[in-house]
Amino acid sequence: MPEQPAHMTPEEFRRHGHAAIDWIADYWASLDDLPVRAQVAPGDVRRLLPASAPENGEPFDAVLADLDRVVVPGLTHWQHPRFFAYFPANSSPAAILGDLLSSGIGAQGMIWATSPAVTEVEQVVLDWFAEALGLPETFRSDGPGGGVIQDTASTATFTALLSALHRASGGDVRRHGVGDAGWRVYGSTQAHSSLVKAAMMAGLGEDAVRTIAVDAATQAMDVDALRAAIADDTEAGLRPVMVHLAAGSTSTGAMDDIAAVAEVVRDTGVWLHVDAAWAGVAAVCPEHRGHLAGVQYADSFVTNPHKWLLTTFDCSTFWVRDRAALTGALSILPEYLRNAATESGEVVDYRDWHPQLGRRFRAIKLWAVLRTYGLEGLRRHVRSGVALAEHVADLVAADDRFEMVTEPSLSLVVFRLTAGDEPTLAAMEAVNASGEAYLSHTTVEGRAAIRLAVGSWRTTEADVDRTWRALQRAASAQG
Repeated sequence: MPEQPAHMTPEEFRRHGHAAIDWIADYWASLDDLPVRAQVAPGDVRRLLPASAPENGEPFDAVLADLDRVVVPGLTHWQHPRFFAYFPANSSPAAILGDLLSSGIGAQGMIWATSPAVTEVEQVVLDWFAEALGLPETFRSDGPGGGVIQDTASTATFTALLSALHRASGGDVRRHGVGDAGWRVYGSTQAHSSLVKAAMMAGLGEDAVRTIAVDAATQAMDVDALRAAIADDTEAGLRPVMVHLAAGSTSTGAMDDIAAVAEVVRDTGVWLHVDAAWAGVAAVCPEHRGHLAGVQYADSFVTNPHKWLLTTFDCSTFWVRDRAALTGALSILPEYLRNAATESGEVVDYRDWHPQLGRRFRAIKLWAVLRTYGLEGLRRHVRSGVALAEHVADLVAADDRFEMVTEPSLSLVVFRLTAGDEPTLAAMEAVNASGEAYLSHTTVEGRAAIRLAVGSWRTTEADVDRTWRALQRAASAQG
């Protein structure tokens, strides 16, 4: 028999585990003094690594040492209190410990029988979360629908499209492919790029996606334009299958009118998918549920606790109003997965709820966050982000060199220098290059703008003010 490799003993694992947690705590403590954006050039990190893997094992201490030598200098620090780019990607202490427990348990939750707790804890946690967000009861696991944790909202959009095609085709797409039916998918000009990618992966192609104009002021979908597009396509013999709505678009946080669009598609059989990847979690606060008005008419809904709600990536919560189309599109049962529990029909097998078969115990980190923060703690976190964004808007209003581009959307503020596109982007890049803070940009109605998205669990008003002073210095340097 070949010799077994040397594995860590339980005591060695305990020692190295303590050292790893200590490293994370020290990393957090050091963030305020580190440049937010990585200060390396292409290839710098690669050159610090050997060309081949070591032939003989090294101590784990060497791995920890190389985090500081190799990894940290090449990181853009998403957990930095002055990371305001894109949207936040929180890794709160409770979530990290939950993820660690999931890794330690190492269970595969592809079907109920492979680890019943993985499935049932996830069902309960998704029911808790749906209730906390004020979602309709049809999304609960004891009704016709239910929830599942996907890796990202992009996968949720793809899954929604597969479900829509299954329902609209009466199952023909599953058996025979999309064919030449002329399927059409609709999203605004502000819809996430994952909508086009979903159409590509589903075999519809990019041309199947009809881009709908938006209101210039709000950047929300023009409902009349959508109505006209669906009518035109139907008259042309094409088959509308899904409308993608943004409840908090990536660019500006625009909120499409869910209720109005639901009225447009009510008698068409078109699947209504609501993408609230960033903004949906704000609905834990009753006063921040207005952007979800009409969600009870949606066929599917997604929001990401791994953005603003303190839960380590990846954790994208996805619900459907009627799971029959979802499981009908994706269910497949090879002989090696047959088991009595599945045959009984009394359990949920989550392998039928997304494209992949294997799945890890993602629910445990969301469970840890919900339990340790409590809903009131989560509400305080969201309200803090909204209040800090309002503070940014006040700072913009007080400096005549800057102007708002759109109204603030929850914890997102979009603004620019009145001097124009080039000074706007130059000021942002100056701040980013300095390492003082990190911001991202967008284009709104042809004009460049700076996005400042609040949401880190470590961000304070002092961090916002420090970032604003850096922007003011950069604006002054533009002349």
